[in-house]
This record gives sequence, C-alpha cells and structure tokens, in this order.
Amino acid sequence: MNRSKRINIWDIILGILLLLMAVISFYPFAYMFLMSLTQSKDLLLTVDLSKMNFINYVRVFKNFDFLKYLKNSIIVSGTACLLNCIISSMAAYGFAKKKFPGKESIFFIYLATLMIPGQVTLIPVFTIMKKLNMLNTYPILFLPIINAFGVFLIRQFMDAVPDELLEAAKIDGCKEVSIFVSIVLPLIRTVLVSLTVFTFITSWNDFIWPLVVATDANMKTLTLALSVLKGNYLTNYGLVMAGSTLTFLPPFILYIFLQKQFVEGIALSGVKG
Repeated sequence: MNRSKRINIWDIILGILLLLMAVISFYPFAYMFLMSLTQSKDLLLTVDLSKMNFINYVRVFKNFDFLKYLKNSIIVSGTACLLNCIISSMAAYGFAKKKFPGKESIFFIYLATLMIPGQVTLIPVFTIMKKLNMLNTYPILFLPIINAFGVFLIRQFMDAVPDELLEAAKIDGCKEVSIFVSIVLPLIRTVLVSLTVFTFITSWNDFIWPLVVATDANMKTLTLALSVLKGNYLTNYGLVMAGSTLTFLPPFILYIFLQKQFVEGIALSGVKG
C-alpha cells in the first residue's frame, strides 16, 4: 500500500515537472503571438489586451510582399527536401548494400565533412557558385543544404533491410532501379519523412547563406526578408513579431502532420538487422 502511494506521488511530481517544462517551452511562442497583435515600439513583459488587433498581419501582406518571399522559401525548401531525399537515399543504398573497394574509408571521410563548420566553407562555396554564374538563382540557395547527414541517417536505417529480400528480387529478374524504387524506398519511407523534416527546417530557417548569395530582392527567402521589417532607428516589434509568427507556421504545420512518421524514423534509424 505504501509502495503504491510512493509511486503515485512520484508520478504526480513528474507530471508537474513535465507540465512546467511545457509551459516554459510554450511561453515564447505565446509571447510572440501576443506581441504581434500590438503596436509596441518596445519589448514589454506585459501586453495590454484592450489594444490588440490584427493590423500588423494586414501590413505584412499588404506592404511587405509576403507572398513573394513565401513562394521563394517554399520553392527552395521543397526542392532541397526532394533532392536531399533522392541523393541521400541513393548514396546510402550504395554504402549499405553494395561492395566496392574502400567503401568504409570513403564513408567515414564523407562523414568527416559534417565536422567542418559551414562558416569555414562559406567563401569557397560562394566563389565556386559565382564562377558558375549561379548567384541570385534558386539552385544556389538549395544545393548547399544537401550534405552527408542524410546519407548517414538513411544508411543506419537501410542496414535493417534484409539482404535476402534484395537477392530474391534479383533472382526474380528485377533490375537494380526497380529494386531500389519498388522495394527499398517503400521500406525506408519513415526515415525519408524524418530527413524531409530536418531538411525543410534547416532550409527554411537558413539566414547566412541567402544573405550572402541573394543580392537581388526578388530572390530573398522569407527568413532573410524579415530583416527588412526592423528599422534602423525605430522598430515596430509588433510588426516584426507578426512576420515571425507567419514564418514559424509552415515548418510547425509540417511537423504536426508528419510527427508520427518523424519520431518513428528517428527511433528506427539506429536499428540494425
């Protein structure tokens, strides 16, 4: 009886701690939304509920050309997700299921590139892209997003795909492309969803790279264009928060719809058959 009471007390304490952590995590987003409904020129801890309105959202769409920047971000992030999933899954398939000399060494060298900060390669990559006349184009915005992380993530998951299944498909006369498209890709669907979420958020929130390569105002992404809302001498924080709220919604909605597959893909990516 005492043991049962102790367990219940600890469950209550744990529940209170989790609730407190949830409130702390939710507070910045609630504050951002409430501030977006004001015309405050200062960041205040308290908000006057009687003066709230949606005029900042109207201004964002009317004066900020929000839809143009939203279109750029969707094109860049969507293309980055598609290419990253295709290229990473093909490379992971080769590393996981094919035998060739130096496979492990090449894979670890490839992974070592993840240890190099993006700021180090910023100037060399910019120089290469400039010589290729790719400045102020969509490809220059999404190509650097593709890296070794996707290959590593999918390869860990692909190791669990039975080799016997692939061998049986070869015996039945399936070609390599058919095996990859019809058998391998459906089996790694959950980890592809996880990679899509990672890639979308990374591309959507990227600021430094678009700042360097998108000198044309028409090629700015939404995250980069938000900096325009901040004035040189005086800032309407309500307007900035309205733009930030609208920018936050697409990746949040994507995660809500793909949450189950995302968690499952992360959980199973380390499982090996």
